Amino acid sequence: MILVDNLTKTFRDLRRGEVVAVDRVSFEAQPGEVYGLLGPNGAGKTTTMRVLCTVLKPSSGRVELAGYNVLTHPGEVRQHIGFLSASTAIYDRMSAWELVEYFGRLYGLEGERLRARMEEIFATLRMNDFRDVLGAKMSTGMRQKVSIARATVHDPPILIFDEPTLGLDVLVARAVLENIERLREQGKCIVYSTHIMREVEKICDRVAIVSRGRIQASGTLTELRDQYGQDDLEELFFALVS
Repeated sequence: MILVDNLTKTFRDLRRGEVVAVDRVSFEAQPGEVYGLLGPNGAGKTTTMRVLCTVLKPSSGRVELAGYNVLTHPGEVRQHIGFLSASTAIYDRMSAWELVEYFGRLYGLEGERLRARMEEIFATLRMNDFRDVLGAKMSTGMRQKVSIARATVHDPPILIFDEPTLGLDVLVARAVLENIERLREQGKCIVYSTHIMREVEKICDRVAIVSRGRIQASGTLTELRDQYGQDDLEELFFALVS
């Protein structure tokens, strides 16, 4: 479902010259799986996510989602993914219903098909109580639910979550994680970027520990603990990234 093979992304910096943000990263993720990218700020997680979403072009390597290459078929890739980050914006002058409907239309949904899909999402995410509330008046929790709704309105097989709980309170963060678990149960292929160890332990089936643009280790948590002889994920993480 997701194939990343030797992905490298470089940038030009006036002072430092060529900067390698992502350095020969490779991984695969399958349907019904949450694949975690765990790393500190500046590790290259967000750059990797932006390449997956076709926002950035890879400098080298091969990246395919749902069988489509991000360089040669970016439009098809976008049709098969949903994206959510901590910085996803909500339009202040649109209601929850209007905003999700707008994005549904961008994905080609119309008429009764769109309405039925929206009714399903609003019921599942318990959004009917604020379906007419404007973005400017939404709480943080409401905004994050709307962000999830607009990322999933076209029912994509692949979901990309870039630190979606950053800055959220405990209750809202828990609700986000519960929704991600529900999406996995539906067979979605999910890539989840975070620097929070407990989130990895709660929802990730496999994880890649990323530092300085490279994958330092990858596997299930059991495999990583056995390989490095360390039961404490936090201690394992610091040993690999320090």
